[in-house]
Amino acid sequence: MGAENESAVTEFILEGFSGLDQSLQLFLSLVLLLIYLTTVIGNATIIFLVCVDHRLQTPMYFFISNLSFLEIWFTSSTSIKLFVILSSGRRTISLSSCFAQSYFYFALGCTELVLLVVMSFDRYVAICQPLHYATIMKPQLCIHLVVPTWVIGITLSTYRLVLLYKLTFCGSNKIHHFFCDNSPLFKLSCSDTSLLWKIDSVLLSLVILVSLCLTLVFYMGILFCIVHLPAASERKKAFTTCSSHLITLAIAYGSCIALYVCPSEDVSLETNRIIALLNTVLYPFLNPFIYSLRNKTVILALNEAIARATMQLFP
Repeated sequence: MGAENESAVTEFILEGFSGLDQSLQLFLSLVLLLIYLTTVIGNATIIFLVCVDHRLQTPMYFFISNLSFLEIWFTSSTSIKLFVILSSGRRTISLSSCFAQSYFYFALGCTELVLLVVMSFDRYVAICQPLHYATIMKPQLCIHLVVPTWVIGITLSTYRLVLLYKLTFCGSNKIHHFFCDNSPLFKLSCSDTSLLWKIDSVLLSLVILVSLCLTLVFYMGILFCIVHLPAASERKKAFTTCSSHLITLAIAYGSCIALYVCPSEDVSLETNRIIALLNTVLYPFLNPFIYSLRNKTVILALNEAIARATMQLFP
């Protein structure tokens, strides 16, 4: 081996968006901070309201609160480090921190995709079987749907962490990304990563495509039921809700498919990083507004909570 390969890498350098002007990076860091805080506060607000308001203690909001909890940690796994990179230029990350970031990103991402299937099933039952909804979606079933969702996501990603720790890294330590994604990380390893590439590709493709197909099946059933609703106002309201859901699903699944199912060799690194931003920053930011904060019941509960807090602070 050459001298370059004899010294093991102890930390990585995340390039982020190093090609941009420093002033532009600082501006983007402020935008990212605003989006991140809005995402966290929005999702935390939903969790709080579901816990304290009995009107929101329904299966739908139980699933949404799980999604909100997941989104806080999912976006935090990448956004905090990206903010540090853009604002201060500190791009280094230790091996253990890099592996941990990669684990949480994929574990939470897989969990979210499975949870989206569960949420689409809940909406299918609510719209297509409204008279039997309370009978079908009992609290026990909701728990039995959510717990395996978390177990699947965490278990599927645990193998990655074990295999990552078995890899050795030497030579270049520059990751051409703003977080420890699989492709740029594997390319830096001195070990044989062919098995890890295959396992990673198969499992990620399986999770993404199977969850997408199931979600689409439920939404197709929902759209079929909406068409047969008797009142035009009900059809319009349901179509508006479904269309907004489908837009966010298109962002989530579109970015995942582009990055992990059908990655193109012709796509530039900058394009990949922008696509990853849709998945890690934009999608978590939109979810609270799409799923909850536009709902009249949620807005009413929020206004009442603010009024109670104001009364206590300023009696």
